Amino acid sequence: MATPDAATVPGGQMPRGSAPQGPVPEGTAPDGPALGRMSRRTEQAIRDTLDGRSGGRGRFLLFVGPAVTASIAYMDPGNFATNIQAGARYGYGLLWVVLLANFTAMLFQALSAKLGIVTGKNLAEHCRDATPLPVRLGLWSISEVAAMATDLAEFLGGAIGLSLLTGMPLMAGMAITAIVTYAILLLEHEGFRPLEIAIGVMVGTIGLCYAVELVIAPVDWADAAKGLVTPRIPDAQALTIAVGIIGATVMPHALFLHSGLTQGRGSPRTDADRRLLVRYSNREVVVALLLAGLVNMAMVIMAAAAFHAGHSEVAEIEQAYRTLTPLLGPAAGAAFLVSLLASGISSSVVGTLAGQMVMQGFTGWRIPLIVRRLVTMLPAFVVVAIGVDPTRALVLSQVVLSLALPVPMVALVVFTRRRSVMGAFANGPLTQIASVAGAAVVLGLNMVLLAAAFGLPVPGLE
Repeated sequence: MATPDAATVPGGQMPRGSAPQGPVPEGTAPDGPALGRMSRRTEQAIRDTLDGRSGGRGRFLLFVGPAVTASIAYMDPGNFATNIQAGARYGYGLLWVVLLANFTAMLFQALSAKLGIVTGKNLAEHCRDATPLPVRLGLWSISEVAAMATDLAEFLGGAIGLSLLTGMPLMAGMAITAIVTYAILLLEHEGFRPLEIAIGVMVGTIGLCYAVELVIAPVDWADAAKGLVTPRIPDAQALTIAVGIIGATVMPHALFLHSGLTQGRGSPRTDADRRLLVRYSNREVVVALLLAGLVNMAMVIMAAAAFHAGHSEVAEIEQAYRTLTPLLGPAAGAAFLVSLLASGISSSVVGTLAGQMVMQGFTGWRIPLIVRRLVTMLPAFVVVAIGVDPTRALVLSQVVLSLALPVPMVALVVFTRRRSVMGAFANGPLTQIASVAGAAVVLGLNMVLLAAAFGLPVPGLE
């Protein structure tokens, strides 16, 4: 492929991550983490679409993958833990938080994808290049803590699902989950499509399982609709869960990952290429995160319908399963476990890829995926070994994620508004206002959470 004309690249210079002269090396994204090979046929089909030599409705499928992969982060086991607590304790009352978080996620995932498409660099690389060393190290440290909290939730969730499904000890379930996730990660060496298809199948499995749950559960749809449009935080515990929902829905590692998944994808040469890629990316973001949002709402609705009236004390995943089966039948229990297992395994795979991208983006270091997998799963083994309740660890991990979330959110707001970075693709006034408002809401909720945690009075809490 030809080198992009410098005049068409934002800032008038070829981005450091843009495609070099000749075809993109198989197995890598330009100047970024290995993201799987793109077959010559797929590469040529994308090029033909960008050049206007092919069309049709099916061409959209050529660009599907990054948002679907990132969307699994919005259906990980941390969502199960927080959504079960939200539905069991507060019925449909916190559904509006899920809706707000999902719209915020759509906006920021779209910004992340646009950053990778337009500049050819991922978010972590932009942070590395734009900040002095002390700030960079601080941002990297926070991002690594978030990555470990993410992996803790995802790895524990998969192990809990496998343990409940088979009756094996939790430690054995964790070991098997580790092996399965690493085996799926190896699909990356066969190309990005096999890995994306595996993730997509699991996303579909989770969605199907929760469709079954909603058919079985006695849902009060009028109350559910009211909960979607009536903002209310009844007490401090609800605030903790609400912030946990946001931490489990708008995921720091997903914001870093998405910019890398679109980095070099299609190797755009001109602004017209980039504009078309951004358009396809935005469509995929809406579809993929709409599905993720519906799954999250279904989790809360199912928990509210099954537990709120007589079992509001249900707060643990194991407890939810053991209570759900006698209440709604074995089919509901089985669907719950299958969705949890699919969620834990697939999100753990995606979390490992995101952690690798964060490390390489901030430091330039690249370590083998198996080493990354071993390091990030150690906290989960430690948590179980010292006797910490796994579901409690899941909920707290989501709070940690919410506290780390401002780093990628603020970075995205800053970078995507700069014409020196984005050129003609810099955020317009409405997009900038919406992104600043989204980041401000998350920062505000975090400050309220910290105040409540330290016993300070919080106006508006009953």
